[in-house]
Amino acid sequence: MKDTFDEDNPRKAWMSLLAKAPQGRVAALLDAAMERPAFTWLRAPEIGSTMVRARAAATGAPFNLGEMTVTRCAVTLATGEVGHAYIQGRNKADAEAAALVDALMQTKAAEHLRVVLLAPLESEMAASKATRAAKAAATKVEFFTMVRGED
Repeated sequence: MKDTFDEDNPRKAWMSLLAKAPQGRVAALLDAAMERPAFTWLRAPEIGSTMVRARAAATGAPFNLGEMTVTRCAVTLATGEVGHAYIQGRNKADAEAAALVDALMQTKAAEHLRVVLLAPLESEMAASKATRAAKAAATKVEFFTMVRGED
């Protein structure tokens, strides 16, 4: 069995992308890309919460930051592939779409989905992150010391 904690695991990358996607975006891209395949529920979408952990200054001891709402589900395609999804928020339709994408990424449709769904989603999220970073950088105050010549 392949180590699922491998840093270069492509499934880890697409699952992270699907989990962080804006509400409704994965479903919209999936519906534009293809007709949804037949599937059966292994676990119907359910809403719960998870504890979010953090580290002070990213290097300190871990502490519990708080709870976050998540929706999870699992599907199996008629061809046998299994897809799982854990997404942030309380949207069962988004969890279903993410689980379908995970299952479809294990089929021959993977390259098509990578081009028409994952790549646009990744570029949109990168652009959003850059916009947010630029907005924050605009408020940065540069402090400097002026030498007055009184040595």
